[in-house]
Amino acid sequence: MKDHEDTILALIAGYVDTLGFVALFGLFTAHVTGNFVLIGAEVAGVGQGALLKLLAFPAFIAGIASSSVLFKFLERDHSAHAASALYVFQAVLLVSFLATGLAAAPITDSTASMVLLCGVLGATAMGVQNARGKLLRTPGLPNTVMTGNVTQVVLDVVELIHRGTQGAQGPQVMQRLRSTLAAMCGFAVGAICGAVMYVRFSFAAIALPVAVLLFLAWQARAWAPASK
Repeated sequence: MKDHEDTILALIAGYVDTLGFVALFGLFTAHVTGNFVLIGAEVAGVGQGALLKLLAFPAFIAGIASSSVLFKFLERDHSAHAASALYVFQAVLLVSFLATGLAAAPITDSTASMVLLCGVLGATAMGVQNARGKLLRTPGLPNTVMTGNVTQVVLDVVELIHRGTQGAQGPQVMQRLRSTLAAMCGFAVGAICGAVMYVRFSFAAIALPVAVLLFLAWQARAWAPASK
């Protein structure tokens, strides 16, 4: 399961990001670039929910900062728990995202206080996921934004066509290509499922990624080395 962690996290990112986009006036919870584009569109008078998207930026930063503080605190004396705690922290934030989304329903006003709080919590949760890989300093793929992964896939395919799989770097390039394609497929599947599940179950659909995160937290705790 650990070998497929990036794919699972990409699926979660696609799921939550698309659910937020469908439910919250085009809000991207998993990355801020898309929100900047949408804010620009709103300035031109062709969008809605500018305040919601503006608040997502500091919320995303808060998710990164708070996860860093939590990780550094635990890393000193409970290193075995640090990676697991990040999953639990994200899961708690997503539960809050779920609860505020249900409380805000039906969502018709992008400036309603409960809608704004819902968007902030979703962006904070995904800020935690974005920070996780850098805090753990483990090799892995970007799992919340696929632009870099698409670039890498194209470069690897051209490299394999040019040099084949028998060269010194061939096996490494092939392995990276498989992993990157798996993450991209995971994100795509997550995006489709997030939209479909929201249409069927509203914000209760967030329970699914929460369950997966709690499973990953248990797994990280079970596989962690003993505490210092």
